[in-house]
Amino acid sequence: METDARRRRSVVERRGNDGWVYPDLVVEVAGPLACFTRPELKVERVSYPVMTPSAASGVLEAIYWKPEFRYVVRAIEVLRPIEWTSIRRNEVKSAISAAEVAALRKDSRRRYDVEDDRDQRNTMLLRDVAYRIRAQIRPASQTKGVSPAKYRDQLRRRVDKGACFSQPFLGCREFSCSYGPATDAPPVERDEELGVMLHSIVYPKQGERGGERYRWFRAQLLNGVLAVPERPLDDGQVALPGAGARASSRGR
Repeated sequence: METDARRRRSVVERRGNDGWVYPDLVVEVAGPLACFTRPELKVERVSYPVMTPSAASGVLEAIYWKPEFRYVVRAIEVLRPIEWTSIRRNEVKSAISAAEVAALRKDSRRRYDVEDDRDQRNTMLLRDVAYRIRAQIRPASQTKGVSPAKYRDQLRRRVDKGACFSQPFLGCREFSCSYGPATDAPPVERDEELGVMLHSIVYPKQGERGGERYRWFRAQLLNGVLAVPERPLDDGQVALPGAGARASSRGR
């Protein structure tokens, strides 16, 4: 008698498309500048060479989002050659704390002078970018049994009309992007080992201690396509970086 695991594997194999019932949703995005910041580099911003899955999810959520589902990014196709540029920008050196905000509100004589806290920082970013995002919709745990078909149709209609909840951007809010349905543009012919890339960010729930937690995967560009695994690497498989260091994947 077949076990439940064998039955599930059999269903997945019959369906194809890694077991997903529906074909991938496809959205193309493009912009003059993009910066998908490596989170392990604390001071100078340095972009990944291609869009990260978390950035792709952010673009889709800016177009259409509901708490009843989440996006699962399956692949990102690079439609234009990877080109770099750099800029220098004035930024503040420190992040103001909640305690300092409360103190400023209580005492009208206190001031925060941004000119005393300015710093000029360099950013290595991408220019003239275009990507094709392939994703699926997965209903949240409390809405299991609900078909994702209606959410898929809503996203497609909004993409066709150019509607969005907020302006989509490519990594940084100042780098806004255009978006639209899929075209027949082929991915660039490029193979590259990208090392360990940011898969997603887990934010603490209300009342939980600790900061955000990064999750990683081993990224590889094959014929211009970045395939994204649904499951990231376990914490034990990644040597977590310190400030100014890069993440590295342990032997697997």
